[in-house]
Amino acid sequence: MLSTKSTELLLDNIWNIAFYLHIILGGISLLIGWIQFSEKIRATNIKLHKIFGKIYVISALISGCAGIYIGFFATGGLIASLGFISLGIIWTMTTYFGYAHIRKGAVQKHEKLMYFSFGACFAAVTLRIWLPILTISFGDFIIAYKIVAWLCWVPNLLVAYYLLCKKEQKNNKINLSI
Repeated sequence: MLSTKSTELLLDNIWNIAFYLHIILGGISLLIGWIQFSEKIRATNIKLHKIFGKIYVISALISGCAGIYIGFFATGGLIASLGFISLGIIWTMTTYFGYAHIRKGAVQKHEKLMYFSFGACFAAVTLRIWLPILTISFGDFIIAYKIVAWLCWVPNLLVAYYLLCKKEQKNNKINLSI
């Protein structure tokens, strides 16, 4: 993807800092985020859950903000930029409000928001799955990138919603209000 960027942008210090913060801290978020959903870890070692949670929140907030910034320079123009900026805003906001709710003791609201936060975080994986498929299908990287800017995260949030519905049905209560 860097090969599509201008030399001027690649030499811009602010863009480089944002880019590397985004990929490094986003990688950390991916690495530890899935562990947070283990009921076994939460039940047996809540301290570990809290430590990993704080690392996830800090990494996700910084990476999300950096992602918003680099989204303004996305290959593919306005359509791709809006997709990635929207993703960054959703990831940042769900993470922030998820953290704010747990600080108030609102465990269920925290849990719901963190499902959506990790769904947004997981866009890094789904982007890398869809992009080569779409590039081959359309024979055009730019068209594929415009589509993947949305396809990498919107279905993830729908999956998060589905998983929450399924979990709440299992618990015999349907209440997805945040």
